[in-house]
Amino acid sequence: MPNIAVNPSVLVAPTEEGYVAYDPVADRLHQLNPFASLLLELCDGQRGVDDIRAIIAPLMQPDQAGDLGRWVDEGVKAGLLAWSEGPAEKVRHFSAAELYEFAVKLKRAGNPQPAWLCTKRALELQPENWDAWYDYGDLCLSVGKRADARVAFENYFRANQDDAEVEHLLIALRDETPPERASDRTVQKIYKDFAWSYDRRMRDDLEYKGPERLFESIKSVIGDASGLQVLDIGCGSGFTGQVLKPIAARIIGVDLSPDMIELAKKREIYDALEVAEITEWLEKSDQAFDLISCCDCLIYFGDLKRITKAAAQRLKPGGIFALTTESGPTFPFRITDTGRYEHHPDHIRDAAAAAGLSVAVLDQAFMRYEYGVEMIANYAVLTSQPATGERRNEISKSASLVA
Repeated sequence: MPNIAVNPSVLVAPTEEGYVAYDPVADRLHQLNPFASLLLELCDGQRGVDDIRAIIAPLMQPDQAGDLGRWVDEGVKAGLLAWSEGPAEKVRHFSAAELYEFAVKLKRAGNPQPAWLCTKRALELQPENWDAWYDYGDLCLSVGKRADARVAFENYFRANQDDAEVEHLLIALRDETPPERASDRTVQKIYKDFAWSYDRRMRDDLEYKGPERLFESIKSVIGDASGLQVLDIGCGSGFTGQVLKPIAARIIGVDLSPDMIELAKKREIYDALEVAEITEWLEKSDQAFDLISCCDCLIYFGDLKRITKAAAQRLKPGGIFALTTESGPTFPFRITDTGRYEHHPDHIRDAAAAAGLSVAVLDQAFMRYEYGVEMIANYAVLTSQPATGERRNEISKSASLVA
């Protein structure tokens, strides 16, 4: 009977849970548990199935004797194993370039643990691969290795001093005092890199539900009102604008990222779009709105009092400011290891009060996934005091005049 060997074209790497094996010809990934990994090591071209069965017999139950033959047959069909008449070629392990290429594939496929290990080994072989240091830092955060993430991003940053995103991220990872908000350079850098895949990653990979959930909160306050003057700050690619468009007589979008504004233009839902820092835009504008929305944008702000005061100045009597933040247990807020800020719900109440706004809605609910874990957001609707009459009637009256 011929011997059995690992297919020499297959690349193999150990993980904490066993092995991963990648067939570059078929572009197939195999993830093996510890027992299957042991069998893989024994398939060295110098043993047949009976030889391997004799070695592993003490580890198997009597009724499992036939399992090895089935496993080998399935391995051959999958291209992982091959029959050999002589000693097998030595199993080919990754070069640094192959390891990194493999890691990128694993990361994209949603397999952070083996991707982390493969990137780690690639860097051991080629420590000057700065892109790999960046990916390794991101993967360290995915698998809960915070200290390693800091070292990885520090190594990357030494060779990329102009990367404002990593400069900001290191503030969190070094436990330094965070700035009032992320710099313009940081936000623009993040979305310049993110824009090309933003819609797909947010909707498909992260299952982003923020705009729809915020709209539900808005509707609970305004009822059937429509024909509103709407401002969408931090509009991004226009996800929130899409859900607000049916109730808007006019809708304006403002965002700091030129790349995201270009995406928003393609949706053809805004009456006007501007590239600007949102707080400064609000403070300088003389326009008034029935509704100002700010969805998944305040993750780059610490203290919210300046933004709520600026928004309150731009609201018509009875108008509303609807916003989201990442929700956290630390009062008033903190910067997280992702470089984003999360806010305690009580800070939103304080910021509303400082701006003379009332809290109509303040709920916590799912927004998206973050490293495979549900990210819970604060959904808030803040209202200005109407000049006369009840708030909803005032909004409806304002809307009817616009219409």
